[in-house]
Amino acid sequence: MRIRRTKTDKDRINLDKKTVTVIGAGLAGVEAAWALANRGFHVRLCEMKPEKYSPAHKYKGFAELVCSNSLKSADTASACGMLKEEMRYMNSVTMRAAEKTKVGAGGALAVNRTEFSDAVTEMITNHPYIEIVNGEITEFPKSDTVIATGPLTSDIFAEKIQERCGSPLSFYDAAAPIVTAESIDMSLAFFATRYDKGEADYINCPMTKEEYEAFYNELVNAESVQLKSFENLKVYEGCMPVEVLAKRGIESVRYGCMKPVGLIDPRTDRRPYAVVQLRKENNEGTLYNLVGFQTNLKFGEQKRVFSMITGLQNAEFVRYGVMHRNTFLNSPGLLDKNFRLIDSDNIYFAGQMTGVEGYVESAASGIIAGINLARALDGEKPLELPETCMTAALARHISTENKDFQPMGANMGILPPLPERIKDKKLRYRTIADRGLEDLKKALCEQGVIKE
Repeated sequence: MRIRRTKTDKDRINLDKKTVTVIGAGLAGVEAAWALANRGFHVRLCEMKPEKYSPAHKYKGFAELVCSNSLKSADTASACGMLKEEMRYMNSVTMRAAEKTKVGAGGALAVNRTEFSDAVTEMITNHPYIEIVNGEITEFPKSDTVIATGPLTSDIFAEKIQERCGSPLSFYDAAAPIVTAESIDMSLAFFATRYDKGEADYINCPMTKEEYEAFYNELVNAESVQLKSFENLKVYEGCMPVEVLAKRGIESVRYGCMKPVGLIDPRTDRRPYAVVQLRKENNEGTLYNLVGFQTNLKFGEQKRVFSMITGLQNAEFVRYGVMHRNTFLNSPGLLDKNFRLIDSDNIYFAGQMTGVEGYVESAASGIIAGINLARALDGEKPLELPETCMTAALARHISTENKDFQPMGANMGILPPLPERIKDKKLRYRTIADRGLEDLKKALCEQGVIKE
């Protein structure tokens, strides 16, 4: 294999610094590279784009968001909001980019995907200690490397990982369709967020009982793309195709992605029987994706069935939903809580391959892997995270023995309970988040990661 170096400015490379490698320039990879470079290491960031693309990636930039432009809740009293705040404490490059490129999405942190990728790419490529190396990696590294090749690792490199680590598990997840804003019938749909929380950035398509039941019947009987033994595929619950979820029962999606709670149809002044929400896909608000409508239906079936949704009768679909392969390690027993390959000499993994699920979670794991590799090379002990913070909880998940290991996203349930019982959910979550953030800030200060 021939690797093409894209950065040739010799003045930007300090040859006195140690050289480390990061494989993959997704969210986890750029965070690992950023953490290492900011600690004085010369980083070779290897990325196979634009020479080769995975089935789900199309854009040339780093940290490409594929499934959604939402980085989940911005509220620090929520699990993902708490995790993002922890990342900010640790100088996250993706959080910097998100602040620069965010778009309105109620209480969520959503970004313009292209601008977000461009912002991350600019910060990474302009760092004096980061060298970009384009080309597919085909051999397993020997030392001083963070592997962050993501859930769509190339077949060749995945085989090398399998040879070194044992058989990785595979599952499939799905992306939702996107429609143009101008094709949505706003005489039938309306802007709102649940319980009027934040700005009314979601378009809501309300459905009556009769409309819902007709839609449901077509959804469960629609034709899917044929995959290998569909019944045997491991599909991560958070990315369950809507048609698969619907087949669990007629109420399944009405209590899932079509739940009407917290919404009032202005035409009737009543809560609808079911609702489909659409979220901005770009800053201009010209594109919207169907929230929770990841799907494996054939394109023609998507057009036919999803056009039955109130307000989408004449919707123009600019992207249909697709499914693609994801791969993750059976990390317990392979990785420790520092994301290091247990029987290796300074080989770390980061991102969804480790079994953390989600964009934010992947980025957070990249920060920890990068910091810990830097500390190991400097002869320091690994970063000790308080068990009350979300980053530590995710690290604990991927490194704790589990006979049926599955990906895990940030959630309050993986944090230690409070010593006192708080019945009010909002207050309980706020107390848990405040405790974890305070503990993390103190720990980072004590270990010299941040200053008071």
